[in-house]
Amino acid sequence: MDVEKAICPMDNGRDDRKSGALAAANIKPRNGARTIGRYTAGRDILRSTKVRQAGAIDADERSTADPDKTSFFFLDGEEHRKRRGSVAGLFAPKAIVTRHQAVMERTMEAILADLQRTGRGVLDEMSWRMAVDVAAEIIGLTESDSNVDLAHRVRAVLDNSFDRKTGLLNSLIFNAKMAVRVSKLWKQDILPAVKARRTKPKDDVITYMVQHRYSKNRMIMECLAYGGAGMMTTREFICMCAWHLFEKPDLLRKFLEDGEAMQFAILEEILRLEPVVSILHRRVAEPCQDTDGAEYEAGDLVAINIREGNRDEAVTGVCPHAIDADRAKRNKAMGSYLSFGDGPHRCPGAQVALHETRIFLDRLFRKPGIRMEREPQMTWNSYLQGYELRGAIVVCERRNQHHSA
Repeated sequence: MDVEKAICPMDNGRDDRKSGALAAANIKPRNGARTIGRYTAGRDILRSTKVRQAGAIDADERSTADPDKTSFFFLDGEEHRKRRGSVAGLFAPKAIVTRHQAVMERTMEAILADLQRTGRGVLDEMSWRMAVDVAAEIIGLTESDSNVDLAHRVRAVLDNSFDRKTGLLNSLIFNAKMAVRVSKLWKQDILPAVKARRTKPKDDVITYMVQHRYSKNRMIMECLAYGGAGMMTTREFICMCAWHLFEKPDLLRKFLEDGEAMQFAILEEILRLEPVVSILHRRVAEPCQDTDGAEYEAGDLVAINIREGNRDEAVTGVCPHAIDADRAKRNKAMGSYLSFGDGPHRCPGAQVALHETRIFLDRLFRKPGIRMEREPQMTWNSYLQGYELRGAIVVCERRNQHHSA
């Protein structure tokens, strides 16, 4: 290797990661899993037809014997392809441009109106509002009393699902709380949408479930699966990108001045460096081999370390810990690398997440006087194996002050 080319030209090996130390201290593959850290080997496993979705910590313990009782997120093979294909159009570029972008713009206008009225806002609450509004449009949860209340009810269910503790008493308390919260979500959000779609179908997930006669429990499960995938991760993605842009004036200038293509490149590069989910698990169904020559037997549990793969210099080039918006273009690579996964289970909403994050940040950073008054508190979600950012305060000129100036 050419020594000069191997030396990072960016400030002597700059490390821009904010979540690196937290992740290093907390990443925990499941017991017995074989960990893969190289990009190509991890990509091979994710793309292989000889492995099965293992999902989160206990996902491969879910019963997939009856696909009618399982969210398509946890299926594999032909049934997964069929179910995923039935909703693929909801995440297609055409749908983003012709339908979802209007929701993103409208939601961001409302978020910024509130921000300018008070002069301050909590960043993760603002990004959660955006994520919920967009996901609600795709799912079809459009008959709620308000999307603000919908956001509270979804968060109550999802947050509760991660707080489960061991022990009989804790299980009883957990089940009681979950039953109440799920009941509210069903009665106030899902059921009204179901009734509306029975008389007036639309192109959304609720309509698909109504037409295919999903049971109540299956509808709830599917809505929560979409909600968890489409809302929680996007909230963190928006907050992390905003944090970097607030701190890096040169990067922010490029983001605001160099066009949409550069905006997407910057967002994907930040996501490469700070993937919201750090590990993906797969269960080997048939003996297989990756490009490194490693062999896997049926039954093996494999943990793909997204963070390690995303900084593999064999594919990223030098300075893997620095934000370099031109990296993917220079390397002719997919900008997010493994952050959205790969293969048949690659995140179906990747483009939706990128578009709503771009619109959120583009509009936010064009507001007069916008700045971060307080940085977020960063914690670790052991269930999702990823970071969470809470409590960041952003401030701007209040509308009446701006108009009187």
